[in-house]
Amino acid sequence: MNAAAVRERASDLPRDPGVYQFRQGEATLYVGKAVDLRDRVRSYADPRSDRIARMVERADGVEVAVTDTETQALLLEANLIKRHQPRYNVRLKDDKSYPLVQLTAHAVPRIEVTRDPDEDAVAYGPFTDKGRVETVVKALRETYGLRGCSDHKYADRDRPCLDYEVGLCTAPCTGEISEDAYAEDVASVRRFFEGETGVLADPLRREMERAAEGKEFERAANLRDRLDVVESFHAGGGEAVSSHGGERSVDVLGVAVAGDDATVARLHSEGGQLVDRERHRMAAPEGDERVPRVLAAFLAQYYAERELPDAVLLPERHGDEEVAAWLDAEGVDVRVPGAGREAKLVDLALKNARSRGGDRDGTRALADELGLDAAARIEGFDVSHAGGSAVVGSDVTFVDGDPEKADYRRKKLEERNDDYANMRALVRWRAERAVEGRDDRPDPDLLLIDGGEGQLGAARDALAETGWDVPAVALAKDRELVVTPSGVYDWPDDAPHLHLLQRVRDEAHRFAVQYHQTVRDEVKTVLDDVPGVGPETRKRLLRRFGSVENVRGASPDELRSVDGVGEKTAETLASRL
Repeated sequence: MNAAAVRERASDLPRDPGVYQFRQGEATLYVGKAVDLRDRVRSYADPRSDRIARMVERADGVEVAVTDTETQALLLEANLIKRHQPRYNVRLKDDKSYPLVQLTAHAVPRIEVTRDPDEDAVAYGPFTDKGRVETVVKALRETYGLRGCSDHKYADRDRPCLDYEVGLCTAPCTGEISEDAYAEDVASVRRFFEGETGVLADPLRREMERAAEGKEFERAANLRDRLDVVESFHAGGGEAVSSHGGERSVDVLGVAVAGDDATVARLHSEGGQLVDRERHRMAAPEGDERVPRVLAAFLAQYYAERELPDAVLLPERHGDEEVAAWLDAEGVDVRVPGAGREAKLVDLALKNARSRGGDRDGTRALADELGLDAAARIEGFDVSHAGGSAVVGSDVTFVDGDPEKADYRRKKLEERNDDYANMRALVRWRAERAVEGRDDRPDPDLLLIDGGEGQLGAARDALAETGWDVPAVALAKDRELVVTPSGVYDWPDDAPHLHLLQRVRDEAHRFAVQYHQTVRDEVKTVLDDVPGVGPETRKRLLRRFGSVENVRGASPDELRSVDGVGEKTAETLASRL
């Protein structure tokens, strides 16, 4: 639609509140709400950003639905966005900012620090200091021997791993401890996280005293420091939510507003124990009473299609009578605590909402430098191979400056020794999935290509071929120059926006190399036919020398330096290769 078409459509609309949809055929491109439908739709004749201008240009029509109130429009908008997932809407973005400790639901549970707990795990937290949490978890493992390994490493073992040797695990994988005895240790760990500090503090204190008596003063000092952390652990960050009248689920909200952005932090409690936390970004309203209006909008949008909690704790009243009536009709108790444990939890939610301003500054600076509407969501791409074999590509995602590992992807590519063609194939794969609606991730604000002008050109070719309209830049390793379609930037070494791109580039490279090593180890080589060289030894040889050709050129002494290669195997390798 051009400007004239938008104005013509707007002239037919009422001046009532409601919801409008920009459509392209049967597809919904954008959903919005309005107090005055005619004025709001007319404003799209002169869009304020390039992104919205592209949306209007693609649209071929506007559909509207009139509501009685602005709050009804807000609820309808939320439902339509969830139903249609329009590509040009800025959706609520979850950001797991504080760590939890989870005990998995296995018969032999694993303990780990995580920001994304399993759905069926028992999770404790959130905690504000990851270092303290890791210290406590290590102390618990040394005392009670809970495993921390993945399911892959746990399965089908015939001997304990190194964790058993250093005293971090009791090795239930090989029967060094019975499942019943292990379950008792798990129960002790649960009691600690439920507030029984002595479960861990008492054995640490006894061990510290024994070390002091044995004149192991350095070890005693380390144990003393660890004991201090353990004894202060329950002083904050993981407080239970007090219950009112049998409430089982309680949500705690905190809001931070900065400029045009608002962040809502949500802490969730089940049965009196905090088990989850999220951060969501929203557009901040203009005018006065911004925090109450953000709270009202979040309550309507977030809970429109989610199960409501028994109670919601807020930092202040939201002031929307219709939202209040809706929540009251649904039996939700909305409270603004003034003191006590619940007030501390609201303070924790507020800290969560306000945290990590530096990362947000980096994304803003990057968007400003590149002339983008936003750079909150960045996808980084890299290709790894060995002379054209075991060719793989990585696609990593960063949100607000931090890796979003649930949105990482990787791809095996056609085997060829052509970096430009490989990058073109990788970006084309991602672009085709986005255009065809086969990728469940939102479109990024920016693509970052690991490489220089050639790799960026290949990526842009793929974008043009598929019609995926996403800006792309490249970061070259040698001089850390940022290559864009319009020129090359040489930003200062301490620029936060350069550091952000470097983190994305380095993570894409790491993820690609890791996958390449896995694929390379799976490829059959002439080493498979050498007597005395099994799969594990073959992997060690390839990791040590990088390729079969380098193994062929290695000296007998170099071959024997690899674990599993003795004198006889080294001689066999030399004669066979």
